[in-house]
Amino acid sequence: MAAPDTDVGGCNSQGNSPFFIPPFLPPSRLMASFSSWFRSKPAARSGPNVEDLERRLQQLERESTHSDAGFQWGPLNRAGDLCLRAGDRDRALKYYGRTIDTLLEDEQREAARGVANKIIRIHPGAVRTLCTLTWLDLAARHMATALLHLRDYVEGAREAGREAITADQVLEMARVVPDDEFLGAAADALDQLDFPDKAGVVREWQRAGGSPDVLSDPDDMAQYCLTAAVGSNAFRSEDEAATA
Repeated sequence: MAAPDTDVGGCNSQGNSPFFIPPFLPPSRLMASFSSWFRSKPAARSGPNVEDLERRLQQLERESTHSDAGFQWGPLNRAGDLCLRAGDRDRALKYYGRTIDTLLEDEQREAARGVANKIIRIHPGAVRTLCTLTWLDLAARHMATALLHLRDYVEGAREAGREAITADQVLEMARVVPDDEFLGAAADALDQLDFPDKAGVVREWQRAGGSPDVLSDPDDMAQYCLTAAVGSNAFRSEDEAATA
């Protein structure tokens, strides 16, 4: 009677798999079989080499340049992803920053928020991006995330020594936002930035139900905050440009 097939790792005893080991193989043959299999394994996949990376980035730059308005951001975003996979974090951040620039120029605020969040995952202390992201949250009336990003923005600004310009931005946010909780958080943020006079002004606005210039109309507020996001994103100091 014929011996039944022996199923080893999904293969039968005819042995079409490198994992197949015939029954009762002597120890010396067993070790030789494993050694042969390990030598035959393909090398682990890695990112593109330098020449291939540069070629693909140049191609994506051309694609962005020749794309119609509203679509130029896509190749830049893919270039950032490519650099990130290749381990070039700084270059990826620059491409993502350019992606946000392009999206804001096209008034695609939700897509810009998505790319900004990608930057924050890679570089949590990106002060300029946190400022832009907070304005975009306010434009979309995502108040819960606006509060979270305001907190991170203030923390990042304190670590980077950017308290003054951050205080100006926070005061401007408080001037136009009608949300009581955000006004309280803005006042606390200004205290943390060591601008108690500005914090006092915001608390007066909070008690009054908003500043004299508050934007109660959602469309007006969205447009103003988008314009402010564009302005905040355009600002680059020499050292911040390299770190989004």
